[in-house]
Amino acid sequence: MTQQLTGVILAAGKGSRIQPLNLYMPKPLLPVCNKPIIQYQLEDMRRIGVRNVLMVVGHLKEEIISYFGDGSALGLNIHYVDQQQTLGIAHAVAQLESQVDSPFILFLGDIFLVPKDLQVMERMFWERRAGAVLAVKRETNPEYIRRNFTVILHASGSVTRVIEKPRYLTNDLKGCGVYIFDLSIFDAIRRTPRTAQRDEYEITNSIQILIDDGFPVYPADVIDWDMNITFACDLLECNLSQLQRLGESSLTGAGVQVHPDAVLQGSVLGDNVIVEQPILIKDSLIFPGTRLSGRQSVERMVLTPDLSIDCACAQKEPGHAL
Repeated sequence: MTQQLTGVILAAGKGSRIQPLNLYMPKPLLPVCNKPIIQYQLEDMRRIGVRNVLMVVGHLKEEIISYFGDGSALGLNIHYVDQQQTLGIAHAVAQLESQVDSPFILFLGDIFLVPKDLQVMERMFWERRAGAVLAVKRETNPEYIRRNFTVILHASGSVTRVIEKPRYLTNDLKGCGVYIFDLSIFDAIRRTPRTAQRDEYEITNSIQILIDDGFPVYPADVIDWDMNITFACDLLECNLSQLQRLGESSLTGAGVQVHPDAVLQGSVLGDNVIVEQPILIKDSLIFPGTRLSGRQSVERMVLTPDLSIDCACAQKEPGHAL
């Protein structure tokens, strides 16, 4: 395949609903099995041949730039674009118009994804000369669809409508936060109105304009598992799911010190965690640099050096504040 996509990751948002985790770490850098969310995305891009990546940054941008640098350690060439105002996904993409001269694959930096095969999505884009291809999956939990967007299809299989955070569902097809766009999306973004609901420029409205203009838009069922990380305990669920996927009972980072009689079950410990007592740590996420002392046990918790978040009491349905 001679064509090559540019990579784009949106990593500028504050993620206010995941407070206080976002106060010292941008949400796209939050760890899943001791690797930042967006590192998984960068590696997914590299696997399909992407080499040049534009990353839109804003909140705590210095942390992201310091971590990834020019991208050479990952075999990529990363450039950073500063989004001064966070006014929605379409607004963020609009910042790139002068820097993108070829079709691009877009990831949202606060969604953890386990793709099946993104090359299927890419082939669909080139072979069908699409205006856009949207990564989708069949979703059994309606609340997950309401946190993202729903996709409505024509009998031919093309997309006829996309609805952001729908209240009423007519099918189980959910958009997953990965898109491939032709450059025509920039024309659609220029005509995208600011929404009354969230006072933002929604990319789903831009996609609808693209469809109404006659550009073919297709769904691609290429996502095996995903989580829109909205609340702190969503991050724990991502870690537990990925831990199981890796076939590991627990995972520890570099420089971890664990009391010889402590028991780890289904937990992820970041770099330089110190466990001083013979306690049980079960189904939990421990951030780098955390010291555990004076506890009887840790179960279904997210712990940082300064925070303790109990996920055992959280409602099981997503989308509810803790």
